[in-house]
Amino acid sequence: MFSGSIPALVTPFRDGAVDESAFRRLIDWQIENGSSALVPCGTTGENSTLSNDEHHRVIAICVEQAAGRVPVIAGCGSNDTMNALMHMNFSQACGVQAALVVAPYYNRPGQEGLLAHFGYLAEHSDLPIVLYNVPARTVTDLMPETVCELTRRHPGRFVGIKDASGDLSRVTDHRMGIAGDFAQLSGDDELALPFNAAGGVGCISVTANVAPKLCAEFQQACRDNDLEKARKLNDRLYPLHYAMFKDASPGPCKYALSRVHDWIADELRLPLVPCNPAAREAVDKALEHAGLV
Repeated sequence: MFSGSIPALVTPFRDGAVDESAFRRLIDWQIENGSSALVPCGTTGENSTLSNDEHHRVIAICVEQAAGRVPVIAGCGSNDTMNALMHMNFSQACGVQAALVVAPYYNRPGQEGLLAHFGYLAEHSDLPIVLYNVPARTVTDLMPETVCELTRRHPGRFVGIKDASGDLSRVTDHRMGIAGDFAQLSGDDELALPFNAAGGVGCISVTANVAPKLCAEFQQACRDNDLEKARKLNDRLYPLHYAMFKDASPGPCKYALSRVHDWIADELRLPLVPCNPAAREAVDKALEHAGLV
């Protein structure tokens, strides 16, 4: 089961290309500072602007550089079921431990369509699947009863969920409706404290890109039931959680990383652009508040 602080890794770019050297350094830094797993090619990794070759190269680099020190959960989602399966097949051949598969976006399938989409993937690949529900981006909402039904129809195939619905009641819905181990991971950094209190076991995090040690310590405090320490760490991180979304993500995150490390460029791919001055000011203040600069 996955747990703890799991960064949804940015994909560093330099002069328009994937910066492989910076990505390897980022992976090492994350592992050295307590991240419990890694997610390449998620939303924060700008996967929607990567070619399939680049997408697969980023996953391969992550597996190679992690070298078994922590699990790799590869972003494999698509609004095309067959394209998602292609990513899963490649990722499994690379040696990842699971696929993170987002609910299909834009074409807006209903719940029966979601059951069919995820069911097809479960039946045609042996790679464990972590569901990803983020209705603010996909419009489609993977409802709790659908999540529970998937685990009933396909025992052992769905091993967890990244829940960015913002609905904390779903943690209990999933916990009470799913038998056996099922890793509930928050997809919202700012909700990680109450999410864990309700039964979650970690967070697939944007903030952890910038503050891996603090995020790992926060998750460990939650796991130890040390509420006082968890609150103190959450208070240090809280402004940074919100600063990460003061402009289109991962713009603020890449700006923050460029302030923390001179080997990561503040570079994104169109249609994303570097974050605006107000977001930069929010990031600067949040980094100071957290003691990171």
